[in-house]
Amino acid sequence: MRKSFVRSLFLLVIVFFLAVSFSAFASHPVLRMATTTSTDNTGLLDVLAPRFMNDTGIEIQWIAVGTGKALELGKNCDVDVLMVHAPDSEKKYVSDGYGVNRREIMFNDFVIIGPASDPGAVKGLDIKSGFSKMANKKALFASRGDNSGTHKKELSLWEGADMEVPDREEWYIQTGQGMLNTINIAAERGAYTMTDRGTFIKYEANHKGNPPLVILMEGDPNLRNQYSVMAVNPTRSDSLKYDLALKFIHWITSPQVQQQIADFRLMDKQLFVPNAK
Repeated sequence: MRKSFVRSLFLLVIVFFLAVSFSAFASHPVLRMATTTSTDNTGLLDVLAPRFMNDTGIEIQWIAVGTGKALELGKNCDVDVLMVHAPDSEKKYVSDGYGVNRREIMFNDFVIIGPASDPGAVKGLDIKSGFSKMANKKALFASRGDNSGTHKKELSLWEGADMEVPDREEWYIQTGQGMLNTINIAAERGAYTMTDRGTFIKYEANHKGNPPLVILMEGDPNLRNQYSVMAVNPTRSDSLKYDLALKFIHWITSPQVQQQIADFRLMDKQLFVPNAK
């Protein structure tokens, strides 16, 4: 499955950058962005991108991958701007000189979902108790296993439960895939998984309000999910469009666009809470 994922990701990157090459013939400037799967899967970028084009005349071309891969694309100067959700990794990225002008833009939270039958009997528990119980019962758990922001957060929660991070245990499924695919795999296997609330609402909407997996654990303070935007450090390559990245950062943190993020809903549910300062 991992080899298949790597091949798929490689093809996706090739297609993305072929599109960027063709954009050289466009009459408007193009901003290249790497972002997380949740901003893409939920449809948020499908709403914001045309508004950004209308307001600034700049087209956004984005690739949606895990935060770890997005940071690597920035490190290689393959994109101009990043919109990701792994604060500790982002801060190190800036301190190491790869990113600049990091700004918080919005947040939601993570939730633990699973079959309504709740085979691990974790419903309503706090994260530490719930994760310990899942491990003790060897209840199936699907992890993204892809170094994404969600995966990084999940690993920190196992550690916070005073446990060794699962790896080769039979009950611990590492999908190596994005969030919606991981949820679908968890549903097929009758497993638990962790997702951001925005993607869960999209999944819920896909199933017309009656999804195979339901929220069983939520509200723990450790489940906050912060998103930020930052430019790739322009000193790293002359090819970077730092001016366009700054325009996007200023635009998405503006009061008008922050309100548009607040107004973005599915099934009359808010997916993201704006918090740019």
